[in-house]
Amino acid sequence: MLKTWIKAARLRTLPLAASGIIAGATLAWYNNAISWAISGLALLTALLLQILSNFANDYGDFTKGTDNERRVGPERTMQSGAIAPLQMRRAMVMTGLLSFASGLGLIYLAAANLGSVVWLVFGILGLLAIAAAVMYTVGKRAYGYHGLGDVMVFIFFGLASVVGTYFLNAGKLPLEVWVLAIGIGTLSTGVLNLNNMRDIDNDLASGKRTLAAQLGYAKAKKYHSFLILTGIVCFLGLAFPLNYSFWTYFILIIPSRQLALDLKRINKQEDKSKLDPFLKKLSLGTFFMTVTFVIALVLTKFI
Repeated sequence: MLKTWIKAARLRTLPLAASGIIAGATLAWYNNAISWAISGLALLTALLLQILSNFANDYGDFTKGTDNERRVGPERTMQSGAIAPLQMRRAMVMTGLLSFASGLGLIYLAAANLGSVVWLVFGILGLLAIAAAVMYTVGKRAYGYHGLGDVMVFIFFGLASVVGTYFLNAGKLPLEVWVLAIGIGTLSTGVLNLNNMRDIDNDLASGKRTLAAQLGYAKAKKYHSFLILTGIVCFLGLAFPLNYSFWTYFILIIPSRQLALDLKRINKQEDKSKLDPFLKKLSLGTFFMTVTFVIALVLTKFI
C-alpha cells in the first residue's frame, strides 16, 4: 500500500516544486540575508502543497471521468482502483492540514522581519495556495478545466515561490528576484503546457478546456517555445545584475542548451502521445537549471 501512496504523491514532480524555493533561498544567501530555518520550512511547505495538488489532481480527474482508457501517460492510482475516493479525500485533508501547519510555522519564524499587514498577507497567500492546490481539478469550478492552470502555476511556482522565499528571508525585493521568479515561473508553466499538449484530445473529449486545448496543438507549440525561451533568457540575463564570471556563465549554458534542443524536438513532434518522455526531461531540466544557478552563485561569490 505504501508504494501505491508514493505513486499517488508523484515524487517526480517534487524537484520542480522545490526549484523556486531553492533558487530564492540561494539568492538570499548570495545577498547575505539567508535564514536556513525559514528556507527549510518554505521548502517543506512547498513539497506538501505539491503532494496535496497531486492527490487532488488524481481525485478530480478521476471523478470527472478525464482519467480513462484514452488518457496518455502513466495510469493513476484512482483510475486503476488502487485507492478509493474516500481514502483519497482523507489523504487530501491530512496533507492540507500538514501544509497549513508548516505554513504557519514558516510565517511565525519570519515574523520578526514582517509587519502585521505583511504577516496577514502571507497568511492569506498560504490559504490561497492550499485552495489552488485542490481546486485545479476538484469541484464544479475547477480552474484547470477552464484554461487557468497556466496562470496559477506561474504565480505559485514562480512569483510566490521565489519572491515569497526571498522576501521572508531578506525583507526586501531587488530586481533580480523578479527576473529569477519569471524564469522559474515560465519553465514550470512549460511543464504544465507540455502535459496539456500531450492530453489535448482526451481533455477536449472530457470537457477539460486547458489553455493548450483552447489554442490547438500548433499554437500550443508556439506558446511552449515562448515559455521555454523566456525562462532561458531570464536565467542567462541574471549574469548582468549578479556579475557572473565567465565560468559561472558558461555553466548555465549547459542546461540552457539541453532545454533548447528538447524544444526543437518537441516542435518537430506531430504525434502527441510521444511527448510524454519530454515531460520528465523538462521537469528535471528546470530543476537542473536551478542547481546550476546555485553553483553559479557559489562560484561567483568565492572565486
